[in-house]
Amino acid sequence: MSTGKAGFSVKKYLRPGLKLPFCPGCGNYTIINCFLKAVHELGHEDLSGFVFCSGIGCAAWIPSPYLDADSIHTPHGRAIPVATGVKLARPELKIVVFGGDGDIAGIGCGHLVHAARRNADLTVIMVNNMVYGMTGGQVAPTTPLGARTTTTPRGCFERPLDVARLVAAAGANYSARWTTAHRNELTEAFKRALTGRGFRFVEVVSQCPTNFGRRIGKPDAKAMLEWFEEASIPVEQAERMASEELIGRIVVGVFVDRDEPGLLDRMRAAYG
Repeated sequence: MSTGKAGFSVKKYLRPGLKLPFCPGCGNYTIINCFLKAVHELGHEDLSGFVFCSGIGCAAWIPSPYLDADSIHTPHGRAIPVATGVKLARPELKIVVFGGDGDIAGIGCGHLVHAARRNADLTVIMVNNMVYGMTGGQVAPTTPLGARTTTTPRGCFERPLDVARLVAAAGANYSARWTTAHRNELTEAFKRALTGRGFRFVEVVSQCPTNFGRRIGKPDAKAMLEWFEEASIPVEQAERMASEELIGRIVVGVFVDRDEPGLLDRMRAAYG
């Protein structure tokens, strides 16, 4: 977890003496590495200019208490409105939300949509492991059609929510989706999300061998990463394909990238 450009080490940004809590093979390790590499490449020697907000779930443990930074744990699904309040109070800080697909696209979906609609000045990183990983492997709003979970033993009957596309349609300045098999692209997406204005969203399709992979015949991280590589298709190519051709595919890339005024810009224009 510590290699990269000269001088980069994740240890520089982590609290000493704490052991990360994730299962062996969890994609959160890759996400931490890519995120902190992006922070390093942007020239941040520490995280003193950041505040992290997270809810409940595996991904919510990424920033708190492990990153050496100010962070807020919120109730399930409520990280985005808390983060919005922090940004309004301290606009000079970079506010980053980490959460899982259940936390952000399930119970917190309304907050997600309206933050994108407002173009709130936040970076939101959604770790999509396609299941409720921490609570036993239940079906999630992003579970692929037909996938087995603890609550859908005969396969998921519901279509998964296309969160990155939803956020783009709602009004976000930036929305992208990559997998943990796309480390370089993911790092670049984090850099873009941390330097823009308005609402910036990165969805990371991530492996959960413990509570998802083994139930769909992919029992370890290697098998899941191979699946991500085989199933991924660029968004530009997907737009030329019929919906039935996209079943089982993971559409990756940038769904929107614009530079429209964010919520803070509009408030400053109104109040001077």
